Amino acid sequence: MAVYTDISEEELGAFLRDYPVGRLLSYKGIAEGTENSNYLLHTSEGAFILTLYERRVEAADLPFFLGLMEHLAKKGVSCPLPVRRQDGETIGTLAGRPAALITFLEGMWVRKPTPQHCREVGRALAELHAAAADFPMTRANALSPAQWLRLWELCKARADEVEPGLAREVEADLAAVDRWPQHLPVGVIHADLFPDNVFFLGGRVSGLIDFYFACNDLLAYDIATCLNAWCFEKDISYNVTKGAALLAGYQSVRPLKPGEVAALPLLARGSALRFMLTRLYDWLTIPDGALVNKRDPMEYVRRLRFHRRITGPGEYGVDLA
Repeated sequence: MAVYTDISEEELGAFLRDYPVGRLLSYKGIAEGTENSNYLLHTSEGAFILTLYERRVEAADLPFFLGLMEHLAKKGVSCPLPVRRQDGETIGTLAGRPAALITFLEGMWVRKPTPQHCREVGRALAELHAAAADFPMTRANALSPAQWLRLWELCKARADEVEPGLAREVEADLAAVDRWPQHLPVGVIHADLFPDNVFFLGGRVSGLIDFYFACNDLLAYDIATCLNAWCFEKDISYNVTKGAALLAGYQSVRPLKPGEVAALPLLARGSALRFMLTRLYDWLTIPDGALVNKRDPMEYVRRLRFHRRITGPGEYGVDLA
């Protein structure tokens, strides 16, 4: 679930008086997501999303996240637009937490992506990268390879509780990504463009949401994260048709450099390792029954096992012609 902080109608009404959104008609918690508390609001001026930022989001990062959404929206990327308060600010305080109000996007996320969905996502990701190229703010990736090592130090003593031999496997993966690429194109990336962060209407992308992992990093790393998120089936088999569609969609807007293509196997392995480690940390440290939605790290362990067997980028569906 994704409502960690309850709010009363009185609290919400007082908060909304600072925003040009009219009179509150109704509100309800949104049960999807894992990081923040989210509410869907209906007012006399329309529908909005209210987000209360919980402990995993640094308040100092909010101007970057919200400023990025404003920048992308001005460039024609369909994403939520922060609503500015009467004083011009986008960040308020509600229930003792930083909070923001953003516009509501129509559409639904797809549970069973098709190759066409993957093509559309690839194109949308490239358009995001292009639109963000002149965004003036920067933010380091808080989940870079250096942070993977720190997470692993907190997990490795208990890793074999999840599956015997897991610690040995992860040590090998960490050794492999020690050769992390250093000289590939860099820009603002979404870093978390999973299916539940992409809305569709009529088979076309209607909006991208949840920019709270966005940062400056390798553009191709963002692509690798999408390959992991969109192109594996429920049995963790890789669907090369979906991979080819996603990569073709991306390259229809921004062709990949040869070095980016060559680095895809390592980037995909590193991306899978990153999501496995954050899931593993939550799995081992968050008590059962807590409000945080723990996700099974083994889904990404199985992706890692696939990436270890890859012999070249063509196996992801990239056109090497």
